[in-house]
Amino acid sequence: MSSQFGFIDIILLAMFAGFIILRLRNILGRKTGHQGRPVNRYFPRGMEVMKDIENNEAIRSGNIDEEAKKQFLKGANIAYEQIITSFSKGDKGSLKSLLGKELFNNFSEVIDDRQKKQLKYETTFIGIKSSKILEFKKIENIYKVSVNFVSEIITCVKDKNNKIIEGNPDKIKVANDVWKFSKNMWSQDPTWYLVETSNK
Repeated sequence: MSSQFGFIDIILLAMFAGFIILRLRNILGRKTGHQGRPVNRYFPRGMEVMKDIENNEAIRSGNIDEEAKKQFLKGANIAYEQIITSFSKGDKGSLKSLLGKELFNNFSEVIDDRQKKQLKYETTFIGIKSSKILEFKKIENIYKVSVNFVSEIITCVKDKNNKIIEGNPDKIKVANDVWKFSKNMWSQDPTWYLVETSNK
């Protein structure tokens, strides 16, 4: 008798599990080869709309949906703050996930050099005053977006004796930067990497 009940229990559990799996498939749907690739958390949507534009004039003439621009800039603003604060802390791990290979190597050399000299960078990120997409380029399958950031930060450099040798810890500085983000649209990697920085 006990073995019969055990067998019935197994059958009931299998039927219940099958029911749960079917319900989940109906709720979540199936993954197909036609689904869009995941979008990096720093760039929600935005560039999915912009990726089909073939020339720079399109973005200058305002043919891109304003909501798409806002979504892209929202992610770019987050990345901008994180890159600045991570660079100040010397956090290579965070920087590697956001920078192109060449730029990451450049940042790493600066971090290594200041560690060797026992210099301490202190940065307080106040906030972004404005951000604006300046240019959109498509070169074959590589897409690049230039963004102008105007931000407020407090920054200074101290030596090993905690003496200030550069900057002012009590003064807010306005930074005007132009950063270029890039992505290979055929890549499985959803990340937009920072590949170039300059001051305006």
